Amino acid sequence: MKKLCAFTISFLLLKFSIILCCLTEPLCFWRIKNSEDNDGVMRSDCGFFLWTTEEPIEDNLYNKIIDFRIPARSYEFFLVMFFATDEINKNPYLLPNMSLMFSIIVGLCQDTLGVLDILYSQQNNIMNFINYICLKYEICDVDIRGPSWKTSLKLAVHSGTPKVFFGPFNPNLSDHDQFPYVHQVATKDTHLSHGMVTLMLHFRWTWIGVVISDDDQGIQFFSDLKEEMQSHEICLAFVNVIPETLQTYLTKALIYDKQIMTSSAKVVIIYGEMNSTLEVSFRRWEYLGAQRIWITTSQWDVITNKKEFSLDFFHGTVTFAHQVCEMTKFRNFMQTVDTNKYPINISESILCWNYFNCSISKNRNKMEHFKFNNTLEWTALHKYDMALSEEGYNLYNAVYAVAHTYHELILQQVETQIPAENKGIFTDCQQVSSLLKTRVFVNPVGELVNMNHREYQCAEYDIFIIWNFPQGFGLKVKIGSYFPCIPPMQQLHISEDVEWATGGTLVPSSLCSVPCTAGFRKIHQKETADCCFDCVQCPENEVSNETDMEQCVRCPDDKYANLEQTHCLQRAVSFLSYEDSFGLALGSTALSFSAITILVLFTFVKYKDTPIVKANNCILSYILLISLVFCFLCSLLFIGHPNQATCILQQTTFGVFFTVAVSTVLAKTITVVMAFKLTTPGRRMRGMLTSGAPNLVIPLCTLIQVVLCGIWLVMSPPFIDRDIQSEHGKIVIICNKGSVIAFHVVLGYLGFLALGSFIVAFLARELPDRFNEAKFLTFSMLVFCSVWITFLPVYHSTRGKIMVVVEVFSILASSAGLLGCIFVPKCYVILVRPDSNFVQKCKDKLLH
Repeated sequence: MKKLCAFTISFLLLKFSIILCCLTEPLCFWRIKNSEDNDGVMRSDCGFFLWTTEEPIEDNLYNKIIDFRIPARSYEFFLVMFFATDEINKNPYLLPNMSLMFSIIVGLCQDTLGVLDILYSQQNNIMNFINYICLKYEICDVDIRGPSWKTSLKLAVHSGTPKVFFGPFNPNLSDHDQFPYVHQVATKDTHLSHGMVTLMLHFRWTWIGVVISDDDQGIQFFSDLKEEMQSHEICLAFVNVIPETLQTYLTKALIYDKQIMTSSAKVVIIYGEMNSTLEVSFRRWEYLGAQRIWITTSQWDVITNKKEFSLDFFHGTVTFAHQVCEMTKFRNFMQTVDTNKYPINISESILCWNYFNCSISKNRNKMEHFKFNNTLEWTALHKYDMALSEEGYNLYNAVYAVAHTYHELILQQVETQIPAENKGIFTDCQQVSSLLKTRVFVNPVGELVNMNHREYQCAEYDIFIIWNFPQGFGLKVKIGSYFPCIPPMQQLHISEDVEWATGGTLVPSSLCSVPCTAGFRKIHQKETADCCFDCVQCPENEVSNETDMEQCVRCPDDKYANLEQTHCLQRAVSFLSYEDSFGLALGSTALSFSAITILVLFTFVKYKDTPIVKANNCILSYILLISLVFCFLCSLLFIGHPNQATCILQQTTFGVFFTVAVSTVLAKTITVVMAFKLTTPGRRMRGMLTSGAPNLVIPLCTLIQVVLCGIWLVMSPPFIDRDIQSEHGKIVIICNKGSVIAFHVVLGYLGFLALGSFIVAFLARELPDRFNEAKFLTFSMLVFCSVWITFLPVYHSTRGKIMVVVEVFSILASSAGLLGCIFVPKCYVILVRPDSNFVQKCKDKLLH
């Protein structure tokens, strides 16, 4: 070049060199060496100066720079620079009649173990010394740097020239007051945390570990991520905040290792800078055999594709990368590029790194037989991925942003008619930076690039899964996309047949607790995360038909839960029917006893003139037998489908007819006592006995019971009820007593009458006379009281049909007790021992 030097080379020494060391010592994973330089430049960063010239580019222009080594991390950036500048220089509409050139900031891109030959330009206006640049003009060429923001930040402090950072977006570099000349081409990860949480929800990962760098960007990311996780009920298993300094990290390394090795979380989000203690932790966990699914950003692709990482360590690495357009021309460029025309021996650098993991100078003798005639040969051998990384695509856009800025500046120079010798030389850095910041253009692949709104754009992401195979084979497969600025249900698109590194399409799980299946509900443990819980079966007649339900749902009254308690089934209607064995037996018994009672009544009517019938007040005997018939028959009201009428008649007929029966027994007892206890009765007492005054006990006692039943029916009458508890899967139709107090009052009144009859009969049991029935009355009341005293606890301890069965049985048993104790002995005398009845009749005649 005549007016501008051909190259500007600034040599920056490295502060740190990260070298993989022997893994025989657990704490020795990386050795960080300090140099005397204080700039802190990491070896994987690259820097380029872009400038223009009116001279045509010569093919052998760079041939004087030889033996320049680059690590595998950086060679893609050189290829992008070569491709982008070549594409721009062939474009007649961008920088016409000008050539875009770039110079390499050697200290950033050079392998630290190599030796750089210092360039001496034959131009008179430039002299090159280590760490010094002497120029005749104070020019303002744009500096492109990345991908480490720390390097760019430190260099930006000491320089006033415009800079474009092509690494991941970093808020520290977006402070235009502090860094007015620093611009970023990457889009801000505004929705990255939401995208990761959406992915977790898709794969149902709810127990997540997080590893971040202890810096502002890492803390801000974690804050956004935690908020998103809490809103979607995803729990944090652990959080490792890795210190930036190695010394601080080593004091806590064992704690971090224990957290990640003992945690049950199988999915870990890792976020932060490479070439840092975070990467040191990453390699430690590989040595310890941590098998996790890592969710991270695209800048970590290089780590997960290195051959020293094994399949056992990576169960799958899922990375989020900003969508980049496919660049077919770049692939063609890679397949046809002649590496001999460029100053860097790319073939040897890549070959050396892949096969020897060392510098060329240390293994020069091993490289002699590796020679290739074209790039197709070495790209095929090294499995080179011709798809641009996100950082490479950012660098591509950065070059075009600078080219468009230079284009605008040159047009302004033409309009102002500056001297021809100053064309393409820019000295106003503020003007260059201002134009660069406002550049809006469409790059050759059709994407709109707006340098002024990169921080506020709604970035779309491609989601990749990286498989790592032995011998350095790395496979990166796109499995989906994330579009944050469309409706939530359409934001995430994931392939249905994702294959994981563990083999197969079954999604690995990351849960604190096993999901509660249908039929169970969650019980959260105290002082644990919401994702940690125990599973307990649903209570009786409650169901859960989904997994991880907080509460079970109770079945409606007309339905019941199946055995698995997953859904409700329709209940069958049940009641004490004649088809039921209990109903048939009780009904048959009631009819049989009714028939027997009627036969006894006919017997007493037929033999009404016999002494044994006449001696025990045959009228009262007839009343008692008739009431017993109705007592037996009223039990039939309890059998069959209940309705409102039968429910009312059940209790009233039972109460009234039993009152008649018991009061009749009381009247018979009083008659016996009056007949035998009054040995010298007066006319008045004898008149009462002969007039049948004791018989008034029956209507009087019955009237009282009728009043009690009437009050019962008015206040709280019986009604039809549905019992869903007594029989599983059935609705038992029963009659509810209504007022329980009224029921017990009626029953208590019967008990009072029975107790009175028992006491009176007991006092008259020793009275003389062959046909004295006081003993029989005593036994009958004893049986009656025993039955109903037993009835109460049994009745209240049963439910449903059994409760009805108990009540019917008590009615039949007490009625049968009265019939058997009072009338069976008399029928025995009448039918089996008529001679006894006759003898007594003769004696009676003789006495009279």
